[in-house]
Amino acid sequence: MAIVAFIGLGNMGAPMAANLIKAGHQVSVFDLVPESVSALASKGAKAAASAEQACSGAEFVISMLPAGKHVESLYLDQGLLDAVPETAILIDTSTIDTDTARKLSDAAAQKQRMMIDAPVSGGVAGASAGTLSFMCGAADQQAFEQAKPLLLDMGKNVFLAGGPGAGQVAKACNNMLLSILMIGTSEALNLGTKNGLDPAVLSDIMLASSGKNWALEVYNPYPGLMENAPASKGYEPGFMSELMLKDLGLAMAAAGGSKAVTPLGGLAYALYNRHVAQGMGKKDFSSIYQAIESLEPDRE
Repeated sequence: MAIVAFIGLGNMGAPMAANLIKAGHQVSVFDLVPESVSALASKGAKAAASAEQACSGAEFVISMLPAGKHVESLYLDQGLLDAVPETAILIDTSTIDTDTARKLSDAAAQKQRMMIDAPVSGGVAGASAGTLSFMCGAADQQAFEQAKPLLLDMGKNVFLAGGPGAGQVAKACNNMLLSILMIGTSEALNLGTKNGLDPAVLSDIMLASSGKNWALEVYNPYPGLMENAPASKGYEPGFMSELMLKDLGLAMAAAGGSKAVTPLGGLAYALYNRHVAQGMGKKDFSSIYQAIESLEPDRE
């Protein structure tokens, strides 16, 4: 059993913390929304009145926050980095920009603290089921090995991608590829149906052929083909399109900083940016099928 502080109890953080409680860990929780804290306390967590209070005596401090500015504010501006026990391992599971992740790791090292960036893949369903994939960046291999059993209580795959910030780079690469696969799958299904094919039959053909991919196999964007897919539930999340746009923005920033060429990533960013601007930000990212379906052909 570990003594864990968990900060950030949103759609992802709450089920992750709940899984740590189920695994028998002593979990103290804090969130700016009191109702979120109360909900976890009813499941066995210790409610804290502040992030600093949650971290008192903690062996591990886990944060799950919306963006880099929130993570930096928590650890640096609000001084949590000074307040946590020196022996605690800090694990930020937020999806943030690589520069901020590295800045936080450097700041932690200067104060003799160990920090791991560990963004996740798997969405709310994976967080609830305890099947998340963690992509980690760490300066200290030993700290990663100490954290790994705890992460496995919230997920089924834990990878060490490299040094500080490497977890964020891996997450950006994964989600850029995911967006491209979803757009390509949507284009193929739209092309087939507009040429008279049954989308279910076409899906089966592609699943048995070289076009097989994750989006087609478990997250089909065509409505009604998969009972549990967001496409069959009015594209309710799921993973919101505005979050995919955020992750694509992080990928484009990483590409710019490293001078990597990402032409399809850039097109995916443009399509999701347009999609979100048209009011679809809260819909699941597979709703990009509707955007593809509604596009007018180039008449030039």
